[in-house]
Amino acid sequence: MTKSRYKDRVAVITGAADGIGKAIAERLAKEGASIALWDFNQDKLLALEKEWQEAGMPVKAIVVDISKEAAVQDAYQATVNHFGKLDILVNSAGIVGPTQTKITDYATEEFDKIYNVNLKGSFLTAKYALKYMEKAQYGRILLIASIAGKEGNPNMVGYSATKAGVIGLVKALGKEYATSGITVNGLAPAVILTAMNKDTDPAQLEYMASKIPMQRLGTVDEAASIASWILSEEASFNTGFVFDLSGGRATY
Repeated sequence: MTKSRYKDRVAVITGAADGIGKAIAERLAKEGASIALWDFNQDKLLALEKEWQEAGMPVKAIVVDISKEAAVQDAYQATVNHFGKLDILVNSAGIVGPTQTKITDYATEEFDKIYNVNLKGSFLTAKYALKYMEKAQYGRILLIASIAGKEGNPNMVGYSATKAGVIGLVKALGKEYATSGITVNGLAPAVILTAMNKDTDPAQLEYMASKIPMQRLGTVDEAASIASWILSEEASFNTGFVFDLSGGRATY
């Protein structure tokens, strides 16, 4: 771990109150970054901000619903007002939605809800981050997708479809900004042990875990480790790519 890798860098991490987002935020902070912690869960987010500030970490919590355009714009303004600039975005906020549910039983309002957070939220956070990054002619964006977006998980149509949309967004934006000094990449984890999947049907979790050749779930620290490199200046020739984090499940 390089303590100065992110010296003078400012990162926005969504879904930062828990899970992959929290792990990436902590890793970048330990490597020198100032962190804007974005999440919808106010109680958990503010408790984390207090804990990390007391530990001397340069963090600011902003409660935001990334599915709302005005909220995203305001959160970026608050971030830049506080830290002075924006260098990095990690969009880790996401919801699973219904599991063990056939499409014919899948409520349309549930599909709309998961689309609004997973795909529209990715679009909005990237859109407004890029406005700041364009001016600086530098930026690193990482959108958290899923192996479900690459391969499709049966009985999870909303999650699979919206994460496939995130992958498409990564590929399009990577090409769109390829000569700008800004890279846009994705991360496609298989099942990672987080609070987000604690409500997932056990049979669904068992199915997903059985697809992993390593025969175990991934960890948030493993996600943070690869993210730390993708978001660094070192990863200057990588853009429009979706990195695998699947224990061997995805091999191309």
